[in-house]
Amino acid sequence: MRPSTHTVLIGAGGQLAFDVLRSHPGEGQITGLKHADLDLCDHAKVADVMKSLRPTHVVSLAAFHNTDACESDYTRAFAVNCYGVLNLARVCRDLDIVCAYVSTDYIFGGSKREPYTEADRPDPINVYGMSKRAGECAVEAYASRSFIFRVSGLYGVAGSAGKGGNFVDNRIRDARLGKPIRMVDDQVLTPTHCGELASAIWSVLATDCYGTYHLTQSGQCSWYDFTAEIFRQCGLSPQLERQKTSESGAAARRPRYSVLENARLKAIGLPDMKPWREALNDYLVEKHGVARISDW
Repeated sequence: MRPSTHTVLIGAGGQLAFDVLRSHPGEGQITGLKHADLDLCDHAKVADVMKSLRPTHVVSLAAFHNTDACESDYTRAFAVNCYGVLNLARVCRDLDIVCAYVSTDYIFGGSKREPYTEADRPDPINVYGMSKRAGECAVEAYASRSFIFRVSGLYGVAGSAGKGGNFVDNRIRDARLGKPIRMVDDQVLTPTHCGELASAIWSVLATDCYGTYHLTQSGQCSWYDFTAEIFRQCGLSPQLERQKTSESGAAARRPRYSVLENARLKAIGLPDMKPWREALNDYLVEKHGVARISDW
């Protein structure tokens, strides 16, 4: 970022926000706002805060992202993931602020069997995906200078308060407690390390190449494959069994395939993100002190 920039990070108490804040390139100013500081559903408050801070960029990480809970509490899902984003986009338009919104792979329904690019048509199959796609539409319609970042399967050192930690740490905990573990093998995606994702976000924000970006690790795996790789790198051997999505008891439908291709990132000349196994190792080295694996 340029020295004259001032970035406001909304949702600053979350898992991804921790890495976005600590990977700030050091040029320009950054201000983090938590929900207690700013409720996006209050349009007047959003306008007042932005007029006071006068940022050049706003990055919104605020979301109601409990996929199953969104199915029953769809009013809250759309209030946070759509109407709050609409408020922000309108204020960004009025004050000429660059607006960045973090979205999800769940805006796709999973009918493809090859990675989705930014040009593919969204077709969400659950309330969470619908509400996030509606938020994307709000940004596209109102914020003339904007970025949309679609991400997938996030895990970061801060953990997710809304999900009781993160997927990696929870599987390690279960294994050490001796719990039998069953994971679905028919949902394919690309788990993504928040640390590298945060760096990619800053790299794109430093450009004027506005638009939609897919930002995930490279490669793909099922949740079962990802879990097995976590245990392999940690030297753990718990009881791990496969199951189908239909056996999981989840309230919301999940796309069977939601792998994203970082086509736009590469098109503007920025490097692709690491393979998912290598990124997982980076995380495990930092968070759990496992050995660095150099031979991939």
